[in-house]
Amino acid sequence: MMEPENSKTTCFEGMTSISAVIKAIQNGMSDRKLISVYIDSERKSKRYDDIKWLTYRSAELGFHIEFVSGEEISKLSSGTTHGGIIAECTERTYPKIENSEIPDNGFYTLMDGIEDPYNLGFSIRSLYACGCDGIILPELYLMNAASVVAKASAGTSELIPIYTSDSENGVRLFKNHGYKTVCAGIRNSVSSFEADLKKPILLVIGGEKRGISASVSKLADTTVRIEYARDFRGSLPSSSAVSILSYEIMRQNNHNIDNF
Repeated sequence: MMEPENSKTTCFEGMTSISAVIKAIQNGMSDRKLISVYIDSERKSKRYDDIKWLTYRSAELGFHIEFVSGEEISKLSSGTTHGGIIAECTERTYPKIENSEIPDNGFYTLMDGIEDPYNLGFSIRSLYACGCDGIILPELYLMNAASVVAKASAGTSELIPIYTSDSENGVRLFKNHGYKTVCAGIRNSVSSFEADLKKPILLVIGGEKRGISASVSKLADTTVRIEYARDFRGSLPSSSAVSILSYEIMRQNNHNIDNF
């Protein structure tokens, strides 16, 4: 849900997102605090197992469980796929990548301007599945649609490390750590089938409107393109490009699926 500017809380909708929030808190991935979980009182019997699990976690983490009307749930939520369960949480802190430890042989992704929260969420879902170690967002990118991102990512946005950085500084930082910087694009590109996508690697994906900024593109070691089966002059949505390229990175770095 898109929160008011003066709000200090975020509403997460559905058990998938709420479970991810709880798991992230437990494993130290997130500094969010879960304040309250609201459950549709008319769905108690259908949600028995979820209520039992949440009650146990509430004793551990100190949040409240309240049974309210379906109408009240609808007022607090932004969609209709919550299944009668929503949670109020505090905001999450996103540390600067400059202040974080970068592994020697990692796979990171820098999102240079993705603005649509659904596209971001879909992208994060693929990156998480393919073993990405962390995501870097521009400093001015505000995660004020964290609930939408969590829903679109099937909760994985809460389970993967997310950092902030100026895009150019972020690329330079990874290059100084020996990472190969790969941008998705067309001009002066090589096919993703032929590109060396072995770790350590920083994948840079541009936004839906303006793509990757020229200053960031200039820092790339390689620009890769996605091949099409026919003469197609358009481009794929950012989330689709992320899926294709992240799976290729996974394939090239996982000896068990080299022949997949």
